[in-house]
Amino acid sequence: MQRNNWLVAISVIVIIILVNNTAYYFLMKRSLESALNREMAAVAKQIEYSVEQSRMGAERFQDQIGRELRAVSIAAQYALDPDVERVTNNQLKELSEKLDVAHITLLKRTDDDIVMYRSSDENELGDGTKTWDPWFIAFNQLFEFKEVRIDWLGQTLKNFWSGPYEVASTDPESIYKWGYYYDGTTNYIIDPYVSYTMLADYENVTGVNSLINKSLASSETLLEVTVLNPATFAKGPFETIQENGAVQGHLLQKPVMYGTHTYESERDAENVAKAYDSGRVVTANEHVHGKHVLKMFIPVFAEERGINIVDENGEPINSYVLALVSDYQVIQKQLDSQFINIGLIIITVTALSLIIVTFAMRYIRQSRDRMVQMTQQTYVDEINSMFQAIRAQRHDFLNHVQTIHSLAELKKTQELVAYTKELTGEIRLMNDMINIGNPAIAALIRSKISQAESYRIAFSCSFGGLKRLQMDVKTLDMNRILGNLIDNAFDEVTKYPEGKREVELASTQTDNYVEFKISNTCEKAEQVAESPLFDAGFSTKDEDHQGLGLYIVKSIADKYKGTIQVFASEPERITFVIRLPL
Repeated sequence: MQRNNWLVAISVIVIIILVNNTAYYFLMKRSLESALNREMAAVAKQIEYSVEQSRMGAERFQDQIGRELRAVSIAAQYALDPDVERVTNNQLKELSEKLDVAHITLLKRTDDDIVMYRSSDENELGDGTKTWDPWFIAFNQLFEFKEVRIDWLGQTLKNFWSGPYEVASTDPESIYKWGYYYDGTTNYIIDPYVSYTMLADYENVTGVNSLINKSLASSETLLEVTVLNPATFAKGPFETIQENGAVQGHLLQKPVMYGTHTYESERDAENVAKAYDSGRVVTANEHVHGKHVLKMFIPVFAEERGINIVDENGEPINSYVLALVSDYQVIQKQLDSQFINIGLIIITVTALSLIIVTFAMRYIRQSRDRMVQMTQQTYVDEINSMFQAIRAQRHDFLNHVQTIHSLAELKKTQELVAYTKELTGEIRLMNDMINIGNPAIAALIRSKISQAESYRIAFSCSFGGLKRLQMDVKTLDMNRILGNLIDNAFDEVTKYPEGKREVELASTQTDNYVEFKISNTCEKAEQVAESPLFDAGFSTKDEDHQGLGLYIVKSIADKYKGTIQVFASEPERITFVIRLPL
C-alpha cells in the first residue's frame, strides 16, 4: 500500500513537471514567434527607410536624366533644320551618337495623329501615337504650348516633358526614358531617349534591389524581400496592343516592383489587399515549397503622390506593400532543442524520484520493522507482567481465604467488608486490563492508574472493542494521544481538593473509526473550552508547562484525518472527544 502511494506521488510529480514544461514550451514558442515578428518589423522598418531613400535617390537621378534630355533636345534643335522635311534619318543617327543618347526621334503632327516622322531608329518610323494614352495628350499639350498636366508620372519643365522609364512600344524587350521638347521654332517635337543602362548601373550600386540583396545576405532568418504594387498584384499582366500588333507591357504597373517573389502562395493576394486597405501589418504562418515560413506584409505610404507606381487604370498611387519572408525553422530548431531539454529533465527527475523512493521505502520498512519489534516487546513485557500479577494472586489466594475465614469467625464484619472490597477491586482492575485487548494501551492505562492512585485521583476507565485494533504505528500514536490527554486531565484536577479530582476515560471502536472520550473536573470549563487550547505554547497552567501536550494531540489527529472536539459537558466539567478513522 505504501509502495503504491509512493508510485502515485511520483506519477503526480512527473505529470506536474510534464504539464509545467509543456506550458513553458508553448509560452516559449509564442515568445520566439513574437521575437521573430519584432525582428522582422525592425528589419522591415530599416528596409522601408532604405527603400524610400534609394527610391527617392533613383527618382532624383531620373529627374537629372530628364534635365539632360532637355539639354540634348535644345542642342539637337540648333543642329537640325526647323522643317522636318529637310531632316534626314542619317542626320539623326550622327547627332544621337555625338550627343551620347540611344536615339533621337522627331514627332510630326497630322490631322488626326502625331506620328514618328524621322528617327535614328528605323523601327519607330511611321508609327502613330494616338493610342498612347495619356502620352498622346501630353504631345498635344506641347504642340499647344501648354504645360503638360496628365494623370501619369513624369517630369514637366519649360517646353518639355519626360515620362518615367518604360517599355518601348516598338521594342518590348527594351526599356527607355524619353524626353519631349517643343518651343514652336520647329514643326516637330524633338524626342531624344536613353536606355535603362544608366539607371541600372546606378541601382546596382545604390538601388533598391542592391539594398534587398545586402539585407538578405546579412540576415540568418530573412529569406525574401519584395516590394509589391498593391493595386496590380495578382491582377496583371497589364499590356497594350499597338496598331502594329506589338504587345507593350508597362513598367510602372509591374506587380513586383523590386526584389523577387518566389515564396508565393494562394493567400498572398488576400494578405496584400488586406494590408493595403487596412493600413496595418498582416502576418501569415505558412508552408511554401515544403518550407515553414513566416510572412509579413507591411503597407508603406509615401508623403506625396508620384512614386513611380500606378494602378491598373494608370492612376498614380502613393503606396506600396513591403513583403518579408522569414525562415520559421530558426524557431523550430530552438523549440526542438527545448523539447529535448524537457525530455531530459523529465527523465532525470523520474530517475531521481525512483532512487529517492527506493531509499525512502527501505527506510520506512526498516522503521516499521523497528516499530513492530518495539510493539512486540511491549506486548511481551505486558503479558509477562499480567502473568506475574495472576501468579501472585494465585499464590496469595490461600492467604486471602484464611484471612477471610478468620475475620468471619471473629465476627469482624466491618473489617471483613473492607478487606473483601479491596481484594475484589484488585481482581476487577486486573480483569479490566485483560479486557482492553491491546497490550500497548493496556500498559499505558495500567501506569496511569498507578499514577492516579499516587495523586489520589478518582480515575475510571471503560474500553470496548479495542481487541480489533492491530499493533502498529497507529497504536503508538494513539498512546501518545491518550497519554497527553490523561496527563492534561491529571494536571487540571490536581488543582482542586481530593474530593473533586475526577477523571473519566471511555473508548469505543467500530468498523470505521475508534473514539476516545475523556472528561475531568474544570471549574471554568466553558471559558477553557473556548480558548486556543491546541495552539503550540498555550497553557492554562503555571509557567513551567510548555503548552505542547494538546498541540501534539491535535497534530496526530490531523495526521490521520481525524477530528477532535472540546466542550463543557457540565458547568464544572470539560470533555475531549477524539475520533480517528480506521
